[in-house]
Amino acid sequence: MIEYAAGFVLRGRVVAIPTDTVYGLSADPFNLAAIERVFRAKGRPETQALPILVSSVEQAVTLMRDVTDIFFNLAAKFWPGPLTLVVEATHRLPLKVTGNTGRVALRWARSNVATALIESVGGPITGTSANLSGHPSCTNAAQIVEQLNDRLPLILDAGDTGGSLASTIVRIEGNEWRIARQGALPDSEIHKALSS
Repeated sequence: MIEYAAGFVLRGRVVAIPTDTVYGLSADPFNLAAIERVFRAKGRPETQALPILVSSVEQAVTLMRDVTDIFFNLAAKFWPGPLTLVVEATHRLPLKVTGNTGRVALRWARSNVATALIESVGGPITGTSANLSGHPSCTNAAQIVEQLNDRLPLILDAGDTGGSLASTIVRIEGNEWRIARQGALPDSEIHKALSS
C-alpha cells in the first residue's frame, strides 16, 4: 500500500495519510503542480505555508538555511512526535511551499505510515492537515471523505489516529523562539527542554 501511495506522490498527486495527531495531505514539496493541488484540495490561501514531514533530523537540516541550537535541542528531545518547528527555509524549497514567507514548518511525526511513505518516495512530503481550510481536522478517513469528497485520488485508511489535538508549533528566529500554536505537546515541556 505504501509503494502504491508513493507512486501517486511521485506522479505529482496528493494522498491523505494518518500521522500521530491527525490525517495529513502528502505531496512532493518540490513539485509545483502537486503543491497547487494541495492548496486546491484544501481551499487553503496560498499565503499560508505548507508544513513538511521528514523522517530524520538530518533530512530536516537539508531544508533549512540556518541550523540553531534551539532547533537541535527541541528536535533531539521531541522528534519524532507532535512538534512542528518553523525555521528559515533553504532556497531549494519552492517559495510557494513557504507561502512566500521564506520560512518552513518541519515535523518528524511518530507515524509508521508517514515515515514509510517518506522513505518510499525518497524525500520529504507535505504534511498539512487533511481538511477543508477553516474546518475541523480529521482523525479518520470517513471525516476526510465527508469534507474533501472527490478532491483526493487516494486516502490511506489506517483507522482513527486517536489524536484530538494538532501538533504544537514553535517558531525559531535566530536565538529567539516562541510558541505559535498550542497543541498536543504541552508548552511546559518545551520551556523545560530549553531552560535545562
